[in-house]
Amino acid sequence: MKNMTKWAAMALLTTAAGCSNSDNGGSDAGITDSQVTPVSIDITPAEQQLVDAGNDFTFNLFRESRHLTMSQVLSPVSVTYALGMLNNGAAGQTQEQINTVLGFGQAGAAAINDYCYKMLVRASKLDEKTRVMIANTIFVNNDMGCELLPDFQSKAKLFYQAVPEARSFSDGKTRNVINQWASDHTEQMIKEVLSADEFSANAVSYLLNAIYFKGIWAMKFDKAQTRDEVFNHIGLTNEVIYKPMMRMVAQFPYAENSLYQALQLPYGNGAYQMTVLLPREKDNLDGIMASLNATSWQQLQQQLDSTLVDLKLPRFEASTDLDLVPVMKKLGMSRAFDSTQAEFPLFCNKDIYIGLMKQVAKIMVDEEGTEAAAVTVI
Repeated sequence: MKNMTKWAAMALLTTAAGCSNSDNGGSDAGITDSQVTPVSIDITPAEQQLVDAGNDFTFNLFRESRHLTMSQVLSPVSVTYALGMLNNGAAGQTQEQINTVLGFGQAGAAAINDYCYKMLVRASKLDEKTRVMIANTIFVNNDMGCELLPDFQSKAKLFYQAVPEARSFSDGKTRNVINQWASDHTEQMIKEVLSADEFSANAVSYLLNAIYFKGIWAMKFDKAQTRDEVFNHIGLTNEVIYKPMMRMVAQFPYAENSLYQALQLPYGNGAYQMTVLLPREKDNLDGIMASLNATSWQQLQQQLDSTLVDLKLPRFEASTDLDLVPVMKKLGMSRAFDSTQAEFPLFCNKDIYIGLMKQVAKIMVDEEGTEAAAVTVI
């Protein structure tokens, strides 16, 4: 029986948890079967290439950002939606850079629109036990005389279901309205995305994406088995700390290699899963991240095999408030942030550039399942 326990490292969209090679039994925890038949969205070969490209963007984004914050809770999907919507207002090298960074390359803005729309309308319908909500909006500054161009506005509504709202940014209320929108579309998990220092009355507009997820484990953890145990949080502290460790002995999709052990924890009917990674060596998270890309990720999914595992997973909460500007520049999207080079002639009747781009994200994991949310603001 494989043993996953003791210490954990968070990664990617939601989390990655911990294992060691010690075998401390498991008969007292009982044995369950967490296997479910996955449900998925049917996609074409061309769309599969876009999914792979999106996975590459996921790992690239995480690699560039994970040293900028104490907690690594991040939603690349939310970034894709926000940039995908704005990309309809871009042109020239600015648009080319956005397409390339997101992984869509020559497929361009139209492919991003189709991809985002398909996920937008289908993601919430895959599992009645799992809540997935995706929302987009644009706040436009009346004071600046900004008017969205008709074609951009049409695409924002059609592909992203975004209905622009024109306001006076100097009314003393707009920041609260934006924060309230974020709170309303994340079930109050994220109550503030713009601080008073971050909000500018001189901004032409604020464009937002919000994603909310709540999944119930296909096989819930028994709360009676949860115990406080030593927990090593990679990169956060060297102190000995204790965390409530949930435990389950069950059949899981499992794989391992020289760098890490991996398993999947399904939610509901299996349409959504948490993929858990545990480094073989706790100081080798950089090595693991360097090994992950769309190809290696797909290979990992194919290698997962039903295995009896003694799993310990921490019950935890974590959040991130991340400035994405330096991250996106490092990934190759520099022109959009340069006031002299940015090309957004299809967005509105003003010469604009991106002055702020950030994401606020939060995740909570317990015996019942996972609740997570992210809001990306441009």
